[in-house]
Amino acid sequence: MIVLLLVPLLAPLSAAALTAALGWRRVTAWAGVLAALAVLGSGIVLATRIGDHSHVVAGHLLRADGLSVVMLLVIGTVGALSCWASIGYLDTELAHGHITPPRAQLYGVLVALFLAAMSLAVQANNLGVMWVAIEATTIVTAFLVGHRGTKAALEATWKYVIICSVGIAFAFLGTVLLYFAGEHAGVPSGRALDFDTLFAHATQLDPAVARLAAGLLLIGYGAKAGLAPLHTWLADAHSQAPAPVSALMSGVLLSVAFSALLRVKAVLDITLGPAYLRTGLLVIGLLTLLVAASLLVAQRDVKRMLAYSSMENMGLLAVAAAAGTRLAITALLLHVLAHGVAKTLLFLCAGQLQSAHNSTSFADVTAVLARSRTLATAFAVGVVALLGLPPFALFASELSIGRGLTRAHLGWALGIALLVMLVAFAALAVNTSRMLLGTPAAGAPAIALPATITGALVVGIVACLALGVTAGPLTHLFGTAATVLGGT
Repeated sequence: MIVLLLVPLLAPLSAAALTAALGWRRVTAWAGVLAALAVLGSGIVLATRIGDHSHVVAGHLLRADGLSVVMLLVIGTVGALSCWASIGYLDTELAHGHITPPRAQLYGVLVALFLAAMSLAVQANNLGVMWVAIEATTIVTAFLVGHRGTKAALEATWKYVIICSVGIAFAFLGTVLLYFAGEHAGVPSGRALDFDTLFAHATQLDPAVARLAAGLLLIGYGAKAGLAPLHTWLADAHSQAPAPVSALMSGVLLSVAFSALLRVKAVLDITLGPAYLRTGLLVIGLLTLLVAASLLVAQRDVKRMLAYSSMENMGLLAVAAAAGTRLAITALLLHVLAHGVAKTLLFLCAGQLQSAHNSTSFADVTAVLARSRTLATAFAVGVVALLGLPPFALFASELSIGRGLTRAHLGWALGIALLVMLVAFAALAVNTSRMLLGTPAAGAPAIALPATITGALVVGIVACLALGVTAGPLTHLFGTAATVLGGT
């Protein structure tokens, strides 16, 4: 078991070391892909090992449970598609002289470290280790956001670092307060932040301290997950980062941060009762939905549109987590996986549009279907999946989230969420149709699709359709994870 838990950490670290030693060559170009596939494979094997067990702890720092395994599957899937597409992205950038070989090498090292940090965050059995891992993702992705070296990219990097650092500082204070509460509840200092120990002593924690810790953790990890009010970094960072990195950030990093919220919520609900964090999640979730929908209506940039769509989905996850029922949490986890695959597909398409037009403005990117049927089809599939239309998995997840909210007597919240999501639905549909349809203008540039990116798009389409047809054995895994998180 310990070997399976170490694979998602050691495989990306090995890929980073190999790329650092050999540089960006064909032999190392696939190292990131293989590392991501190793993460995915480890998640699949762990899913078969867990069965009906609530969790399996391996040592003091690492654990495998339903939530960590689901997140490993998301990291592995999105990571494999993004790293595969990164080969074509870097080859194109090098051919056009936009970057130098050392910068391509640095990109490969940073992406591998990014995968390792996210894997550690979701497998951590200690709240402090989880905080360190999520902070590490901020440091690594800051260099990736500024990878192009343009003025806009550097501005987005600083904005990302400052806002996320403020958020992670709130989370650190919340972590310290939980440690304080644990020590005063008689927990040994060496294990006061272990999740198992916190669960066992949750009823003994000081409620006043726990309330303050809960608020700080909600704001802190919420900032990293793109939730309002500390959401303003999201669109800038996603729009300036290379497309495969944007796919990783939107498709999985936001969900990794949200999984940290789910972890602490499971403990603090025992201490404070479900009403306290339910209120906070509802307020922040509905506010996030409202802000995201408003910005989507006024959006005129492809990558920023996709970023605000991610923000909208994070708001929906917060509302689902507030319900706290087994059905709502199961649907939430399906939503995380389906959204990750669909958003990866869309960002990879947006990256090729940006490469062809040197712009992501809707005014510059038009009539895509007439110029590249493959890319237009992939983008259309991603948008239809994102809109929650059948036969895609987001249709089932959103329907189940609605049922979960109704069972939790939160029909009023469901009503508000549906109205706001309808606005976002219309904005995405209108913008996408304007971009894909029409007649090409005279002198419209050709849209190139390297073989590696085409392959990633095809696999992404198949994955979206497969998840929509059936979740298969994942259904039981989602249910196990919901039990771990206190779903009833």
